[in-house]
Amino acid sequence: MEQIQNEQSLETNWDSVIGQEQMTQNLENALKYKKISHAYLFQGERLSGKRMIAELFARALQCESNERKPCNQCRSCKQAINGNHPDIIYVEHDKPNVISVDNIRTQINGDIAIKPYSSAYKIYIVDEAEKMNTQAQNALLKTLEEPPEYAVIMLLSTRAEAMLPTILSRCVTLNTKPVSDDRIKNFLMRTVQIPDYRASVCASFARGNVGRAIQLASNEDFDKMKAEVLSNLKAIFDLEIYQMAAAAKKVTEEKLDVEDYLDLCFIWYRDVLLYKACGDRKHIVFQEELRDIERIGEKYTYEAIEKVIGAIEQARSRLKSNVNADLTMEIMFMEMKKTK
Repeated sequence: MEQIQNEQSLETNWDSVIGQEQMTQNLENALKYKKISHAYLFQGERLSGKRMIAELFARALQCESNERKPCNQCRSCKQAINGNHPDIIYVEHDKPNVISVDNIRTQINGDIAIKPYSSAYKIYIVDEAEKMNTQAQNALLKTLEEPPEYAVIMLLSTRAEAMLPTILSRCVTLNTKPVSDDRIKNFLMRTVQIPDYRASVCASFARGNVGRAIQLASNEDFDKMKAEVLSNLKAIFDLEIYQMAAAAKKVTEEKLDVEDYLDLCFIWYRDVLLYKACGDRKHIVFQEELRDIERIGEKYTYEAIEKVIGAIEQARSRLKSNVNADLTMEIMFMEMKKTK
């Protein structure tokens, strides 16, 4: 399952999908009224749950109970759960960044004329569909124009704009949506069984992506980076220039996720500003750091905090423009030392 809880091929169902009710309702209605399209495009960022939803839909289509959801008990469902259903085909590609025309011709075009072995449908799931080169997309287009009655092709993509308009026009497009922090937090506490404080941090960093939140909850490297970032920010006024330079260099040398690093900085100063402005404890992400948040806030003016937040966003922009990473981070740290 892409949304991590379904990467393990658990016996999931529609109610296992967190925060994508509009998408799942659309598919349930298609099953209820027997309005099944020959092509679907599931679009969303990595780990957002699109593969989980596609696999649930495929399992429901093949389920022997003929209900709007898979029963997870019949022979077909068990085959799908175990990844060996003969009529659910995952298109593979040997090159990491390209799905070639040969992959499409061999695994879809050359196979689709063969009727299903044991089910009503023959389903093809193409993950990372944006990696199809132009020749591969044109080859698939010919199949999409005249598919067999029993064929259902599911394209999973993070960047639908990379695909031909003619492909997109022949697909029912379904988009995953960001999930609220509160829902993600409650989900993590209930299923991953992590404490309130840790769930809040992971939810904030996931930016609406349940799968990413689960990944962060079990990522020791993220925990280490968070501890180091907070240590630097709590001691920012005591750091010398050479220490800030060393902290900046460590980010690049250890190949830390710079986006996560900057997000940690941003949320810290957001907490400082929020607490300084209205003493709001409820919406503080770093709940366990309240004493230090209050201490740091007393040293800054409001204007200085806003400048720091601006410096963090400027660092993000500079890094995306390939400005020297060490220098960019060092400038950001220096801005953090200013209190006016």
